[in-house]
Amino acid sequence: VIAELMENFTRVFVDNVCGSFYPVPQQAIGVGSAFEGWSSREQDVVYRVLVPLSPPPGHTFHLELNSARQVAARTFCIRVEQVCTCRREKLREKQLCFLHRSEEELRWKQKPSLLETLCTGSYLDVEKTSHWFYQLVRSTWPRVPQSYSWHLVFQPSSRSCQFQLRQGKKSLMVEMLFGVRQGDSDIFVSSQPTEADFIPSTVWLETYAVAEVKFFQHMARQVPRESSHLKCLQVFTCIMRGTGFSSSIWKTVLMHLLGTVPLSWWCRREFARRLWDMMGYLRRSLRSKRLEHFVLGNKRLPAEIKLPPAVRRAKPLNLFEHLARDPAAHAEAMRTYGHLRFR
Repeated sequence: VIAELMENFTRVFVDNVCGSFYPVPQQAIGVGSAFEGWSSREQDVVYRVLVPLSPPPGHTFHLELNSARQVAARTFCIRVEQVCTCRREKLREKQLCFLHRSEEELRWKQKPSLLETLCTGSYLDVEKTSHWFYQLVRSTWPRVPQSYSWHLVFQPSSRSCQFQLRQGKKSLMVEMLFGVRQGDSDIFVSSQPTEADFIPSTVWLETYAVAEVKFFQHMARQVPRESSHLKCLQVFTCIMRGTGFSSSIWKTVLMHLLGTVPLSWWCRREFARRLWDMMGYLRRSLRSKRLEHFVLGNKRLPAEIKLPPAVRRAKPLNLFEHLARDPAAHAEAMRTYGHLRFR
């Protein structure tokens, strides 16, 4: 249902922005647990999709890495620049060049540039883009076939577009993120919400969600037919909910183990042993106060996952860095692990 909806949305999105200077939405990419195959509880499933944005005619995007030290993810700003389109004018295209036409002529004959609509200063603004996206979904919803059989209810969010689809007793929760691809890689900067108390609206978080989806797809072709690796992840993210270790921690542990435990060992009859392998990996990581980010700086990823050179060369982030800095937090994490092991 979600895949078909996104295909239909993309088609009407492109038609809607044609002739304007808003970003051009591309085909959405399913990301997160629902598309990786391990959602913990059916009633909590959120179908997340990432909608890549391309610059409109006469504009370019430049990603600028923030110099501030990051703990969980790198952050970027998207600088928007206007480029000369005089050649298009000579080819009798309707667009006027933003750089070489007068402001008065542009104001009377052409729609506002992206810098005038969704930017703060020279930078693409996440919250303005989110508001525009809400309006885009609202205005195009009657034009997609699903509108005849599903009821759409928007949910509040300042950095994404969230809505619920209802059909009788059935309901689906959808979150549309949007972002810009880094070159031709599988790494994006996106509008994903953050746990930070305050983040400027011109700051976009680097996301590795597409690379992670491709990793799980790659592993699905390598593991035994009835592999238990996703079931292991479901167990920990469901049963251990609220124990202090997030689903992203368990997911990182599993991805590392898939590269170290022989793939033939993930068969169903080895399920209990693989659960203990995950517990053991977590214990070693807690004791060393180090759990490396799986994508950033990982030179052993499958070749089909495309990383920008800077991401491949980067020093891996330590997801347990806060434990290394805070002895009390580390002691509490070890106590929590002890309770989990007992359970």
